[in-house]
Amino acid sequence: MLLSTALFALMNVCVKLLSHLPPLEIILFRSILSVLLSYAMLRALRIRPWGSNHFYLVARGITGVLSLILYYFTLQKMPLATAVTIQYLAPIFTAILGIFIVKESVRPWQWVFFLLSFLGVLVVEGVDTRADPLYLALGVASALFAGFSYNSIRKLKGKENPLVVVFYMPLVALPIAAGYCLLEWVPPHGTDWLWLGLTGLFTQGAQLAMTKAYQAEKLSSVANLNYLGILYAVGLGLLFFNESFPVVSYLGMALVLVGVVLNTWYTGRQAKAAALAPTEEVVA
Repeated sequence: MLLSTALFALMNVCVKLLSHLPPLEIILFRSILSVLLSYAMLRALRIRPWGSNHFYLVARGITGVLSLILYYFTLQKMPLATAVTIQYLAPIFTAILGIFIVKESVRPWQWVFFLLSFLGVLVVEGVDTRADPLYLALGVASALFAGFSYNSIRKLKGKENPLVVVFYMPLVALPIAAGYCLLEWVPPHGTDWLWLGLTGLFTQGAQLAMTKAYQAEKLSSVANLNYLGILYAVGLGLLFFNESFPVVSYLGMALVLVGVVLNTWYTGRQAKAAALAPTEEVVA
C-alpha cells in the first residue's frame, strides 16, 4: 500500500502537468496503455483475463472510472495537496460501506480516528479559499465512488487474480473515454506524450500494488494508509507547482495523518491480540 501511494502521487503530478488536456483524454491514453500491459502480463502468466465474477469486476470498473473522472477534474482545477486531501475521504467511505458490503465491523476507537482525520480534511478545506465549492463537491463524490470500488475489490478476495481486477478498470474506462474523445479532442504536443506515458505506467504499478493490499488485509486497516499520500502531495506541489498553504492548512493535514497513524497502530494491535488469543486459551 505504501508503494501504491507513492506511485499514485507521481501520477497526480503527471495529470496536473497535463491540465490543458481534458481529463477523459488522459484517461483514454492511460487506459490503452494499461489494457495492453495487463493483457500481456495475463497472457504471459496464462491467466484467463475475463475472470468469472463478472458482477463485481464490472462494478469495480464502473465505480473506479466514475471516481477517476471526477478526481482528475479536481486535480486540474485545485492545488495538488487540496485535491488529494479531499480524495482521502475515500478510506472513511470505504470502511463505512464495508460494514454493509463485505460485513467487516469497525471498532468504536476506529470511528474516533476516522473523525479525527475527517476533521483535518474540514480544516484544510475551511482555510483554502482556492477550493471552489463545485470542485469540492466533485471531490467528495469521487471519494464516495472510490469507496464502492475498493469494496468491490475486497469482495473479489481469493476469487480473482489481482491482475484480472486491475485489467477490468481500463477495460471499462476505454470505451467511455473513447466516446468522449470522438466529440472533444485536444492534440497532445511535445512533452505531453511523456507525461501521458508516465501516467499510464505509474497507474499500472499503483493499481496492482493497491489491489494486492486490499485483497490481503482488512479494509479499515489498509484503506487508511492512503492518507500518507498527503505528505507526497504537499512536497510535490511545492516542488513542481510552487504551491504553499496557510499554517492552519498544515495543521489540518497533520490531524489527518495523526488519525491514520493511530488507526494503523490500533488495528495492528487488535490483529496481534486476536492471533495470540487461541494460544493463550490453550496455555490456560
